[in-house]
Amino acid sequence: MITATQVPEKYLETFDQSNGRTASQPRWLRSLRQEAFTKFSESGFPTTHDEDWRFTNVSAVSGAQFELAETANVAKNDLEQFCTAGFACQLVFVNGLFSKELSTPPSITGVKISSLAAQLAQDPATVEQHLGRYLNTERDTFAALNSAFIEDGIYIEVPKGVTVETPIYALFITVPGATPTMNHPRNLIVAGESSQVTIVEDYASLGEGTSFSNTATELVAGANANVSHYMVVREGESTYNFSTLRIQQGRSANVATHSLLLGGALIRNNVHPVLAGEGSECLINGLFMANGRQHMDNYMLVEHASPHCNSRQFYNGILNGQARGVFHGRIIVHKDAQKTDAKQTNRNLLLSDDAQIDTKPQLEIYADDVKCTHGATIGQVDENALFYLRSRGLDEVSARDLLLLAFANECLDRMNSPQVREHLERLVVARLPESAQFSGEGSAQVVERNWEEVG
Repeated sequence: MITATQVPEKYLETFDQSNGRTASQPRWLRSLRQEAFTKFSESGFPTTHDEDWRFTNVSAVSGAQFELAETANVAKNDLEQFCTAGFACQLVFVNGLFSKELSTPPSITGVKISSLAAQLAQDPATVEQHLGRYLNTERDTFAALNSAFIEDGIYIEVPKGVTVETPIYALFITVPGATPTMNHPRNLIVAGESSQVTIVEDYASLGEGTSFSNTATELVAGANANVSHYMVVREGESTYNFSTLRIQQGRSANVATHSLLLGGALIRNNVHPVLAGEGSECLINGLFMANGRQHMDNYMLVEHASPHCNSRQFYNGILNGQARGVFHGRIIVHKDAQKTDAKQTNRNLLLSDDAQIDTKPQLEIYADDVKCTHGATIGQVDENALFYLRSRGLDEVSARDLLLLAFANECLDRMNSPQVREHLERLVVARLPESAQFSGEGSAQVVERNWEEVG
């Protein structure tokens, strides 16, 4: 029995409210949610004393009075500002709830593309096979909190041998209310043996106000499946966005995950692939661009559980103003994962003297026949390159933008979907002028500084 002394009363009340909204869910799911809420209640929110949260203070979330978000009225023309009209397949969620009126899901033979709530209503057995079986609610408080409030999100099931030609674009719109609100989208993606699919999750805000978006995605890639997953966060200045992507890979599965973090007061981006099948490969690629007082935390946990698996991590950060970035990349090579090949690289540009980056590459190796490397660099804009471009006729702002775009393109060029890559490149270019503006005393000049190699 959970008591108010174990968990803040606000969450007890909100959990009861959520149970009322989801009374029609199957018994197994209600049990899963209750168990997750118990774990959340027992563990509480993390603090900077927890090693995985050493560089990120979540008191702005743990101390706030968030109410469970309700659906909100959003018109189709409200979505034009997000520039996603070019994608044929779009799923739109408002405050974590599916909007049939705003969505345009295609009809692809054999492929199930819908909302999680709809799939639970139609065929709960297909969801039960995977939902909640991979996410670590013991380790991650926010994953437990998400599981406790499961209501809606993406459901995608691609059968064996099927190739989905067009990217599936899911747009999650947060519409803040008069008081602080929270939503907990839960996504389940199952790619069958030898299938191929590309999925984009895009999180954005519409309107002003304080909100908390806490999402979790379980991605299951069967043997020889080829999956590309994209995570875009461009929330408002008063929005806290926490996300967890848990990937389970079968034999010879190939998964590429790309993150683009652009907006939000506090962002925590968790990526946790488990290379469970022999010969599987995973690319973890990301770009984060923080300005003002934004805080962007990237936590990568890559587990090599089988032999002959390869993983590559590439994360670039561009930080301006008084922004703070975090990269904590952890690779675990289990005892049986012989012939592992893993590489981890984090590169960061600081555009002001007040910007800060904490980077922590980490290896844990329990096998004796592996090839693993890691490293991180921290620096500022190269004055020699800037001088060269200005000597060729570019003004200072254009030259600076060009150098920053080249730095960003290191990540963008690894994206294998031309349509998605072009879309994300436009978002990055639109962000560059703000990123290139220096703020604070002494920021009129870029202090030349050698790259610092860590690890």
